Formats: sequence, structure tokens, C-alpha cells
Amino acid sequence: MTRRSRRLLTTATAGATAALLLAGCGGGDGDKSDANGKIAGADTGASTSASPSASASAAEGAGRPKFELPAGDTLTFTPEQDSDPVRDAVLKDNAEFVRALDAAIGAQNPRLPALEYYTEGEGAVAAQQWVKSFVDDGLTVTGTVRYYNRKVTVESKSTASLTYCGDESKGYNKVIKTGVVKKTKTTSNSYVAYGVQVEKNAKGVWELVKIASTRGADTCQP
Repeated sequence: MTRRSRRLLTTATAGATAALLLAGCGGGDGDKSDANGKIAGADTGASTSASPSASASAAEGAGRPKFELPAGDTLTFTPEQDSDPVRDAVLKDNAEFVRALDAAIGAQNPRLPALEYYTEGEGAVAAQQWVKSFVDDGLTVTGTVRYYNRKVTVESKSTASLTYCGDESKGYNKVIKTGVVKKTKTTSNSYVAYGVQVEKNAKGVWELVKIASTRGADTCQP
């Protein structure tokens, strides 16, 4: 049985068509994706239901939104910092985007202000659609996901790219109504290679504008 993805993935590299893809853990019989991992389009209407939380956002700086992760949801990032201040800022804002994505799923709100704060353009639309797919299925996320081998390439004063791996072998989907955690076996597809493009906005935030991944990537296998 394949794992139902719990993670956002868009692909919008030069010359390619933007699409929502499935990457990482989760899944099974309720998977909405086709054989290529593409998700059907969804509107971005927001739900206002609240969610329990075990941890708060680590966002820093005046004006940055605070948010809470779903109960039992733990995310780790290695490295967390870089010796270069620009690369360090990119790493921090990318981690906040990932946390905000889970917070939006937990809150069942595709338009969670924190998620909109760290995304723009195609990235924002994809994030909203991805959260909406969890809302439609009545699912949230729980468990532990580890992000590692995080490397930043600064391309200009306002653009950068980031690559990293995700270990989702201990991250699961949870049915909100029943509280049942959908645990699945660890396979090579539990490890995902990500490629991200970010742009620095007027507020100095490195917003996600594009993201792509490879499930079961050899470079991310343990």
C-alpha cells in the first residue's frame, strides 16, 4: 500500500507547468492523487475551525505572525543556522513556511495568515490548495518529521534557492473526527528531496514562490 502524502509539493521550474504533487509520507486508500502524484484543483475557501496545539511558532522579528502546530506534531531542521547572515535568514524563513503549512492543516484553514505570510504567487496558491485537500478529507498531521542536509544558494539580493531532505517515516495523518492516527510502514518513499525557490519581499521575508521534490530520492535515503 502506498503512503498518502502529508506534504505540499509544487513544481514550477523554468519551462515546466506548475502543478501540485504529492511527496513524502502518509496515505493509502484515501489518496486523491493520480499515478503521477498530481492533486486535483481545489478552491481556497477557508475554514475557521480551531485546532489543539503542542508547540508555538519560533518566528522572530516584529510583525511576524505567531501560530501553533497541531497537537503531537514535531518538526526538526538541520542545520538550523548558517554562518552567513543571508543564508541563515533563508533557512529560518523556510523552516517557518514548513511550520506554517502544518499549522494551517491543524487549523483546517487554507488561508491561515501565517501561511500567506511566508508564501507568494504560485507558492501561495499551491499551499492553499494542499491544505484544502486535508480539510476536505477531515485530516490533520501528527508525529515527527525531520528536515536535513539543508543547503542555500544565494542568487541575488532578493532571490535564492534551497535544497533539503525530508524524513517522514515517523510523520502520519490523523483523522480529526475519530482521532485515529494512520500509521504506515517506512519505505524508500518516506524520504524526499526538495528544491525550493524563494524571493525576499519588501519586509525582508524570504517567501516561498516555487517548490519541487523527488520521492524516494537516493540522495536522501538513510
